Amino acid sequence: MTGAVRLEPVDERNLEPLLSVAVAEAEPADVMPPVAAPAGWSHARREAFRQFHRASFGGLDGPGSTQMYVILASGEVVGMIRMTRSGEPGTVETGMWLGRSARGQGLGPAALRQLLDFAAAAGMQRVVAETTPDNRGAVSVLRKCGAELREADGKVRAEICLDDPPPAL
Repeated sequence: MTGAVRLEPVDERNLEPLLSVAVAEAEPADVMPPVAAPAGWSHARREAFRQFHRASFGGLDGPGSTQMYVILASGEVVGMIRMTRSGEPGTVETGMWLGRSARGQGLGPAALRQLLDFAAAAGMQRVVAETTPDNRGAVSVLRKCGAELREADGKVRAEICLDDPPPAL
């Protein structure tokens, strides 16, 4: 299934399908920053999700310095991956989420590899990420894509040099 993965910039056309996947297959805290709203996928939280993603419509050079992509598998929206300019020149930070039904199928590494290509095409030299040691899925995806991992203070920091070819899947 990894060959069927494609990334498309998040826009008005695919924002509602992305929200539908988030509501059906993820917790709000896993897919967006915290907001003051009733628990679960309340109307206020859904609106915050939309606004959070709309803030990236300007891409890396826009006001949010972020490019978000829907992850498509066999033509269906299954999650999101993003890159955000960091304070370090030539470096972007990444993060992603997949709906529960899309996990464990090799989609994460395939999506991250495409994002690495997009980052290199945008002139970046490095992609970094941060997760927790208990997020085994994220750690596995980062490792499969050639990240150098360092653990400290309850966090795992990953760094991928775009000059190095990623390991074969």
